[in-house]
Amino acid sequence: MKNLSSYITKFARARVLVIGDLILDEYVWGAVDRISPEAPVPVVWAKERKFVPGGAANVANNLRSLGAQVSLSGVVGKDHYRDIMLKELRIRGIDTGAVIAEKGRQTTLKSRIFAAHQQVVRVDWENVEPIRKTTEQKLDEYIAAALKKFDAVIIEDYGKGVFTNSLLSRIISLSRKLGTIITVDPKEDNFESYGGVTAITPNRKEAQNAVRYLKMKDTRNAFKVYHDALVTDADIRRAGYAILNHLELDSLLITLGENGMWLFEKDRDAHIPTVAQEVFDVSGAGDTTIATFTLALCAGMSKYEAAVVANIAAGIVVGKLGTATVTRSELIERMRI
Repeated sequence: MKNLSSYITKFARARVLVIGDLILDEYVWGAVDRISPEAPVPVVWAKERKFVPGGAANVANNLRSLGAQVSLSGVVGKDHYRDIMLKELRIRGIDTGAVIAEKGRQTTLKSRIFAAHQQVVRVDWENVEPIRKTTEQKLDEYIAAALKKFDAVIIEDYGKGVFTNSLLSRIISLSRKLGTIITVDPKEDNFESYGGVTAITPNRKEAQNAVRYLKMKDTRNAFKVYHDALVTDADIRRAGYAILNHLELDSLLITLGENGMWLFEKDRDAHIPTVAQEVFDVSGAGDTTIATFTLALCAGMSKYEAAVVANIAAGIVVGKLGTATVTRSELIERMRI
C-alpha cells in the first residue's frame, strides 16, 4: 500500500474524457411533524436544498476531486436544470464544452427528499428516448476531433438515450486505434457494443443480466452451461470468464457491494474483499470505482493494483451520505491504515 500511495500523486497528470448520460441530483432535507390530511403520507417541512452532479457528471466530479483534468460530453435539455448543472460543473473545474443542449429534451433530474436523515421519496424527471441524429453527429464530431488529447475515456451508460450502438462502436474503435484506455460502466442492452475495451465495471445485477442477455445473443454457445443467478463464488467466476472471453475484454471488474469486487483478466482472477468501515449510502459507489480504477491505470498501476485502490475509494465514499466523492488525501490516508 505504501508503494501504491506514490502513484496517487500522478493522478493530476491524467487527462480524461467522460462521455455519457448526465443527471442532476437534487437533495431536499426537512422535518416531519404531521401527516397530510389529503393522504396518509408525511408532510415534509423543507429547510435545505442542494444540487449535485450525478450520473456521468458524478464520475467527472470524482475524477476532478482526485486531481485529474476532466472534460465531460453528454446531452441535457434547454431548461433551468441544465443551467444549474453547468454551473455546478464549472465551479468544480470540469470542462463542459462538449455538453450539448437538445431542444425539447428534459435534463434528467432525480429529486430525493429526506426527513430526519431518512429518505421519504425519490422523484425522477427524465427522457429515455434516443438523442436526435443531429445531436449524435455533434457528439461524434467532437469526440473524433478531441480524443487524441486524452489519456483515457470513460463511457457512462445509464440507458438514458445518449448511446447508440453506432456511436459506441465509433468511440471504441477510435480509442483502440489511438491506444487510449477505455473503461465502461455498462448497460446490459448495449453489452455487445463494448467488445475490446480496457475494462467494464458492472455490479452483480448487471453482470447477471449480461449473462442472460449475451446468452440469448451468443451463437458460439459459450454461455449454455451457466446459471443466470450469480450467487456463489463459482457462479461469479464462471460468468466472469464467460463475459470476459465473449466480449474479448482486457479486464472485467464486477462490484459486489458488501462483498467487495472481483477482477478478471485473461490469465487470472482475484477477489478483493471490501474495506468499507461504515456504510451510510451506496449511491455513487460505482461512479467512484470506475473513476479511481481508470485514473490508477493512467498513473501506471496494474489492473489488480488499480482494482485494489478503487475498492478502497469505494469503501470511503459509501461512508458518506448522498452523491459524494473521494479526495486524494482521503485515499492516501486510508491506504496508510
